[in-house]
Amino acid sequence: MKKISEFIWPIIGLGALVVSGYLLYRELQGLSLADVEESLKAIPAHRFLLAALSTLVAYAALAWYDRIALLHLGVRHISWLFVSVCSFTTYALSHNIGASVFSGAVVRYRAYTAKGLSAAQVAVLVALCSFTFGLGTILLGGVTLTLKPDLLTRLEGHLPGVLTNPTTAFVLGLALLGAVGLYVVGSLLHLKPLHIRSFKLEYPRPNIMGRQLLAAPLELLGAAGIIYFALPEAGNPGFLVVLAVFLASFSAALVSHAPGGLGVFELIFVLAMPEVARPQVIAALLVFRIFYFWLPFLLSVIVVVLYERSRLAEAFKRRGPPVGAAPPEPPLVAPGLDSHKIEHRLEKKAV
Repeated sequence: MKKISEFIWPIIGLGALVVSGYLLYRELQGLSLADVEESLKAIPAHRFLLAALSTLVAYAALAWYDRIALLHLGVRHISWLFVSVCSFTTYALSHNIGASVFSGAVVRYRAYTAKGLSAAQVAVLVALCSFTFGLGTILLGGVTLTLKPDLLTRLEGHLPGVLTNPTTAFVLGLALLGAVGLYVVGSLLHLKPLHIRSFKLEYPRPNIMGRQLLAAPLELLGAAGIIYFALPEAGNPGFLVVLAVFLASFSAALVSHAPGGLGVFELIFVLAMPEVARPQVIAALLVFRIFYFWLPFLLSVIVVVLYERSRLAEAFKRRGPPVGAAPPEPPLVAPGLDSHKIEHRLEKKAV
């Protein structure tokens, strides 16, 4: 069963990529690259700058995820710089590769074990970071569905009618906010861990919980802001709508296990933005891919190569020459000079 599980998720991810790619192709038939290029050129420079700043906010919040998890573990000796670089590299790789929990765990294990953390501590850190992201998605999802219960009608005809009903969406929004409320109460009252089959939810200290409720929404707001600023001002449905569509698209992309959510994310976004011209939506999604996925991925590869190179150099440096080994012979032997005698004299009287 374990061997089967190693193959089932990549197969599901590739299947989701193929199906969503086909559906996206059907939706974008007749769209030319020239139209998309014109839409990209039409984005003002200041909105590109705002999209870049939104990217920095998102990745800064992701670094905060790691910092919060380290505080939960009682680890305070690791610098903010190291945590930020490790977090950036982790998420930049996992966002593009897919299966973020597993691909992120490998990078974090390599980095944090070098700082003295055990494998169990790294596992808790990864789990808490994933939970923080889920908490932020639930919180913002509850807020958007409660304030705008008609949001899911944008996907009418693509989802069952029960799900797109505004009353159902409002009830779902209240349920999501209620789940977050229970988590807050459990942390404040120091309740015992909640067991759901093999899953164990241990309530963190209130100061950790409070940080989670700030960091998780901040990351999602920053990521959604990239697309919002890349969309045209004319016909822009507003930040709350963009945020809600982003949450639905990004969550579906993660569940699909498609590499980088490619195809799945774009399909839902295109379907849920009927008031914006298709070339403009695709241009905004390209900006999001470049800023949030591709540029960080290139930088993270450089970071990983430099880090592994430094670790290798340190390993060779620690090995050094064997203890008690004879000094190497000089490259040129002159008559009357014995290199071993010279070495022996130098050991007695250092120069």
